[in-house]
Amino acid sequence: MTHPSAPGRPSAASRTTAPSAAERAYRHLKRTILEQVHPGGSLVSEGEIAEATGVSRTPVREALLRLEAEGLVTLYPKRGALIRPVSAREITDVIEARRLVELHAAERVWPHRAALRTALAARLAEMRAAHAAGDVTALMAADRAFHATVVETAGNEILAELYHRLRDRQVRMGEATFRLSPGWAEVALTEHAAQLAALDADDPQPWLTAVAAHIDNAATVLRTLR
Repeated sequence: MTHPSAPGRPSAASRTTAPSAAERAYRHLKRTILEQVHPGGSLVSEGEIAEATGVSRTPVREALLRLEAEGLVTLYPKRGALIRPVSAREITDVIEARRLVELHAAERVWPHRAALRTALAARLAEMRAAHAAGDVTALMAADRAFHATVVETAGNEILAELYHRLRDRQVRMGEATFRLSPGWAEVALTEHAAQLAALDADDPQPWLTAVAAHIDNAATVLRTLR
């Protein structure tokens, strides 16, 4: 016989799934950094974060230490946390890592291109819908999902994990690209459509060329925005 939880007490499931105060503060600040609510170079205080998330300063400090370890903030005692700007070196490193992973994945997925095309068409539809709605954050998320789908379909779990570890840096750069260079959205949509079309060819070279060209064009835009 099962017994219902006592009134006012959370169930065991809710106790194990509810995020801690530190986790809530971490998620909140990370989201505001990635979505450029707090742009690079701005300073945020523990008090601001505590007030915004409804937690005390102790879990806020824990959250800031995590974000510092991830390279997103630099802590200054008694002053707060400086949101680290995206550097030219970071852009170069991320683009280089993307080329290594994505081009390798693009070669590996060619035998599975029919299934891949269906999945990528769905991501492209999401991008178009977000662009039509003027939702930059949703557009960026769909764009990243488009690229991640190629990497995941390649079937190398270690490379997929590595690629997802780049995700936060890509998200922050992608947000800046779509917000500060409005024409890039149309370019990205056109280039992704070209990649889909290339999957219908008998020769993999147009597909590989389209993937490489898109990464290189994104790199050019990012460097222009600095």
